[in-house]
Amino acid sequence: MPDNSIDEQLVLRAQAGDQRAFELLVRKYQHKIIQLVGRLVGEADAPDVAQETFVRAWRALPGFRGQSAFYTWVYRIGINTAKNHLVSRGRRPAEQDIDIADAELYGHTEHLSDVATPEAQLLSEEIRHRVEHTIQTLPPDLRKAITLRELDGLSYEEIAEAMDCPIGTVRSRIFRAREAIDTALRPLLD
Repeated sequence: MPDNSIDEQLVLRAQAGDQRAFELLVRKYQHKIIQLVGRLVGEADAPDVAQETFVRAWRALPGFRGQSAFYTWVYRIGINTAKNHLVSRGRRPAEQDIDIADAELYGHTEHLSDVATPEAQLLSEEIRHRVEHTIQTLPPDLRKAITLRELDGLSYEEIAEAMDCPIGTVRSRIFRAREAIDTALRPLLD
């Protein structure tokens, strides 16, 4: 049974009052939501914000019509919950405050060279730093699109739903973000 079909069945059961079905959805997506909100609010607050995300999702579940995938819907709730958390703490909204220093995208950059020479390690670190810096300086719409695609692994369709824009716009934003990263890396790799 395809993953979305399983989610649909669990959602229908949860909407009918089956708390166990909703618990299965929480278990399935809790790690992704903790990672998502952790990049927005910080690691220390991530579990609490993730829990609040699922509480809000449970309360809003009767209104979920299945027009998007369950994860895309919960993802949007997570983003909004994280933004509300930051605002309540007097910090900038999340899309201006993304910390990507520990993002999965850069988890393998130490393997760019098979030779663990100091020069190779320095180059690897410089590449990681340059990519992080470039992403942080992107306009918010490009930063969000590339983050959703490369860090969260969402499809173009899911990103279009999450960002509430056409799929062509998503493709353009991701292309422009990748182009900016390539331009920033070119001097290091030439």
